[in-house]
Amino acid sequence: MEPVAARILIVDDHLGARITIRELLGWHSFQVCGDAKDGKEAIEKVTELKPDIVLLDINMPVMNGVQAAHDIRRISPQTKIVFLTIHNAPAVSHALRVWAHGFVPKSAAGTDLIPVLKGLAGVSPDGPIKSRRAATD
Repeated sequence: MEPVAARILIVDDHLGARITIRELLGWHSFQVCGDAKDGKEAIEKVTELKPDIVLLDINMPVMNGVQAAHDIRRISPQTKIVFLTIHNAPAVSHALRVWAHGFVPKSAAGTDLIPVLKGLAGVSPDGPIKSRRAATD
């Protein structure tokens, strides 16, 4: 399978989670352009790397994911945000929809994350993924 063009930034304060997510995405041929350990670093990486999609944890030191999502939407409104978090209560998911294009509980990442990412990239579950940026860069 050749790599897909949608560029993804992984943001989580746990190194093990970032590695696991990177491996899952690699298995499905997604292009991970970088990772960050907190919201502040995520904002810096969004400015530098210009990802198509940011996978964003909520509970992180320095700056949490909700604050980071607000700033990411302001500095890079075309970047899609998916919260990937341990919080899976419907009320949390509903409250975060204003900041994000998707919400995936970490407990369901193995089954739900790839379809959500493919949907945001605008492809069928089995189709190739194209970067929005390729047409605009």
